[in-house]
Amino acid sequence: MLSAECSDASSHTSSMMVDSTLTQVGKNLNEAMRILGDGQGELESGTRRQHFGSTGIPGPLQGDGQDVSTLLHLVHNLINDEDEDGEKPTLQLQNVGEQGHMALLGHSLAAYISVLDRERLRKLTTRILSDTTMWLCRLFRYENGSACFHDDDRDGLVKVCRLVINARYQEYASEGYAVLSSKQPIIYQSAACRPGLAQHLCTQLGLPLSSLCTVPCNTVFGSQHQMDVALLEKLIKEDKEAGKLPLLLIANAGTPGAGHTDKLGRLRDLCDQYSLWLHVEGVNLATLALGEVTSAIMAATRSDSMTLTPGQWLGLPAVTAVTLYRHEDPALSLAAGLTPSQPVEKLRALPLWLSLQYLGHSGVVQKFRHATSLSQQLLQKLKSVTSIKTSVEDELKSPVVLFKFSQEMSAASHEGSVEGFCAGEKEVLDAFNRWLGEQLAQLVPTSGVDVVELEEEGTCVRFSPLVTAAVLGTQQEDVEDLVVKLMEVVPVMNSTLCLIQDFREQTHRHSPSLRYIEEHSWPGLGAVRYEPQADGMDEIRRKQELEKINTELLKKLQELDTDIIFSSGSEFGTEDDCIFVGMVTEDVDVCELVDTIAALGRDIVESGRLLENMTEVVRKGILEAELQLQKANEEKLIEEGMLRQLPLVGSVLNWFSPVQSSIKGRTFNLAAGSLDSTEVTYSTKAQAGKQSLQDAPTSSSKRLPGQRLFQRSGPGSDSISETSSIGQADDTAMERSVPERSSVQPPISPTALETPSDTASDVTTEKIQGSCEQVPSQVEAEEATKERQPEGQEVKQSSR
Repeated sequence: MLSAECSDASSHTSSMMVDSTLTQVGKNLNEAMRILGDGQGELESGTRRQHFGSTGIPGPLQGDGQDVSTLLHLVHNLINDEDEDGEKPTLQLQNVGEQGHMALLGHSLAAYISVLDRERLRKLTTRILSDTTMWLCRLFRYENGSACFHDDDRDGLVKVCRLVINARYQEYASEGYAVLSSKQPIIYQSAACRPGLAQHLCTQLGLPLSSLCTVPCNTVFGSQHQMDVALLEKLIKEDKEAGKLPLLLIANAGTPGAGHTDKLGRLRDLCDQYSLWLHVEGVNLATLALGEVTSAIMAATRSDSMTLTPGQWLGLPAVTAVTLYRHEDPALSLAAGLTPSQPVEKLRALPLWLSLQYLGHSGVVQKFRHATSLSQQLLQKLKSVTSIKTSVEDELKSPVVLFKFSQEMSAASHEGSVEGFCAGEKEVLDAFNRWLGEQLAQLVPTSGVDVVELEEEGTCVRFSPLVTAAVLGTQQEDVEDLVVKLMEVVPVMNSTLCLIQDFREQTHRHSPSLRYIEEHSWPGLGAVRYEPQADGMDEIRRKQELEKINTELLKKLQELDTDIIFSSGSEFGTEDDCIFVGMVTEDVDVCELVDTIAALGRDIVESGRLLENMTEVVRKGILEAELQLQKANEEKLIEEGMLRQLPLVGSVLNWFSPVQSSIKGRTFNLAAGSLDSTEVTYSTKAQAGKQSLQDAPTSSSKRLPGQRLFQRSGPGSDSISETSSIGQADDTAMERSVPERSSVQPPISPTALETPSDTASDVTTEKIQGSCEQVPSQVEAEEATKERQPEGQEVKQSSR
């Protein structure tokens, strides 16, 4: 009696200990999710922030250790650490709901359960594995099946292949790969299977690539993404006649690209006829859990094995994939690795076991039904959007929606025709659809749309909510927002497509200085390059000039007040030093756009040449000015005598007997590159000379109020084209302001720099060089000259 009471007390104590441990695991998980998930784990002190900082060099392990909270904060900082360029990472976390928390709890509990005693561990893991297998088989209508849980969704197929090899080659267990030489095994797969799957099989199984046979898809009848059954049967017969062994067929219930399903019923009959193992995989297998299932998908329940990814479909983080299979020999399943040999391996099913119980049968079905309803909602909305072409297998039941911008439909909605707008029409449309998918994914990230490249359809935008909705939390409002953004973007694509030919022709009009670049991968109006005349210039110097000019031209275009995006496009084309013009609206004046590009390029080239000429002119002018100054100093010394050069005596003589200098002033004309006399300047009180190249105004287009740059005439505000030249209206206003403010620098750069000879002793070569960078006005130069005149000479100078 006492022994029984002690046993009960011990059991009760053990139960309390387990309960407290499980409770602590749950608390630690909640604390970790709070710190890592809600973004509130910022550190409180600067010393701790420095302690948690991460560097590229690992630090030593601390001797005293750290508590759980400190380690969680450390992980939080590592997740949100800055990139190498100093920018914060843009994190798009998975929408972890309550069922996701259960999956995370399952991972923690799996580690805890693994420390139990062996007998209790065996019973618990067997119960978890059997429950999960039974629930999945009933949920996906796969009767009398077994389950294999694996982290890599390809490993299930690898183990199935090992199972089939062991079953078909009787001596494989003892002789190994030597028995395969008598009859080479052949694995058949559809051309629409996911890339790299067959190569992974051969690598894991040690088979040559010749053991793979890729079956083309239908080209005349049926879907372009379904396996050609007639051709498959022909290939099987040829392989059998050649002494090979047809082993296994991989079919699709939802191809990775288009989401189409193979003719699984016919493939099942064909596999029964030639003793092939039929394996099925694909996203459409999720619809087996719904109440109404199409006959094409229902045929997958007759397959020998199928691979499911419930973690992805239900939004469960880090949940393993599952391969359901039917086989009567458990020894072969154990040899192939389909049946786990260690109890700990069965704990892979624990996160899914918890999540399925939390959701229940109705919760799982509801999530799949919600995803398929989103596809139907988008498909119905797309029918009303012009210039958009949809491509689905079954409009009533298809869970995957493909759509693309269509050239044929866009031509009917605009004046004129887009036929022959360029040589690579398909490449241009692919580039446009690639841009469309990227824009939609950026504008509506919760929609989960992505871009796929298909052999027949080209580039398309794919919406597959069975894969993305549970992870991103996609709702009906997101689909509505997706359609709204699509209707905003499509008109811009239509107008750009119609204006490509006009842009090409306008660019040819400015040849050879402006060159049109054929770049079909660019999603926009086109690409151009400004190429100035480079006579007598070597190839290296010419490339340097091209890079310099087009870089400056791109910078000026990007500074314009316009909605058009200008880019270097380095990631799109092979041509260097190009300017890529992005998408445009239908009211854009292409002629004005090209004229502005050409004018800005011409201004950059002329400015560069003017700078080079000015550098040479200034150099020669400085040398001539030095000679003139030296000569003027000698003449002044002869004219005034030695006494006037003495500091004290010279001042007294100038006071009693002012001297009138006969030496004339000089002005340095930058445009002409010569030293001229200032006689005309002092007599007329105005600058004289030729107008410089920079003063020649160019005409600017007149705009209405509110009208943006490059837009055709319409209501809007006053705006002026941003070019490097000054309009005539601006010149008139500036000229009127000069008499009122004679003490400030005029708007037009002066052409002359004065160097009066009577101040030659105070002027140095450095001052002349500095004046080339910042030229003072003629009035300022005159006033500066008067201030430097000795007393008695000032009156005489002004009388001139």
